[in-house]
Amino acid sequence: MGNLKLRRRRTALAAGLATLAMAVGLAVVPAQAAEKTKYIALGDSYAAGQGAGPYLDSCYRSDNTYSELAADDKAIKLVTNAACSGKTTQEVVATQLRQLNRSTELVTITAGGNNLGFGEIVTNCGTAIFDSAFAAACADASATAKAKLLSGQLAGDVASMIQSVQAAAPNAKIVVTGYPYLFDPIPAGRTDSMSQFIYRATDLARGLNDSIAVAAAAIDPTALRVNYVDVRTAFAGHGILSNDPWINGAVPDSPDGFHPNAKGYVAYFTALSSAGAYSAP
Repeated sequence: MGNLKLRRRRTALAAGLATLAMAVGLAVVPAQAAEKTKYIALGDSYAAGQGAGPYLDSCYRSDNTYSELAADDKAIKLVTNAACSGKTTQEVVATQLRQLNRSTELVTITAGGNNLGFGEIVTNCGTAIFDSAFAAACADASATAKAKLLSGQLAGDVASMIQSVQAAAPNAKIVVTGYPYLFDPIPAGRTDSMSQFIYRATDLARGLNDSIAVAAAAIDPTALRVNYVDVRTAFAGHGILSNDPWINGAVPDSPDGFHPNAKGYVAYFTALSSAGAYSAP
């Protein structure tokens, strides 16, 4: 009879230990098996990584861009960086959204600058500093861009792009970024040609960022699923003419000019991370 009681106690103890082991196992397994956030990056050259090289293809995608830096996070799975140099918001929709689906959990987008012809403005206005023959082209390109900003056309273009992304990836958190100032802003009142170029570039960048922010807020005023991240503070003190530039100046015979360098893309990544872009959707 004593042996029977002992066997029963041992059986009960063994069953209790088994139950405890199963409970511990069930508590641990989900954390170990947690899936990474499925992330897709969209946009133009500033999302592709142009300026930081080396380049993987004709879109000027670089392993140094902010989305690739995010891929080092154990919680993030970069499915693809679909961004490509030169793309407008309409071209992002037409050529990059095929990468999205219902399983996509995070989308970042940097786009809108090409809608304004920002590259053409920088080229013409930068050249006009040294060659007055380009002054008229600079003025025309700048006036066209300014009209798109003031009319709300750019904000509408960005909003339409975001809505298309939502339709293609209905379960995703969407983060749209702004652009840095090419040059650190300077005091008003200067009249030299270089300062005039900086004023123009700063003014257009301000309008570009404001339009993107307005578009994001119009789509999601609560900012629960669509967020705007301003990167200008992250780049402060590191414009083209600074002692430690994070944006390339004009580079002859190179695509790198007026784009972030590797340090600049770290600044993009830092701004996005600080804003919670890479936290759980």
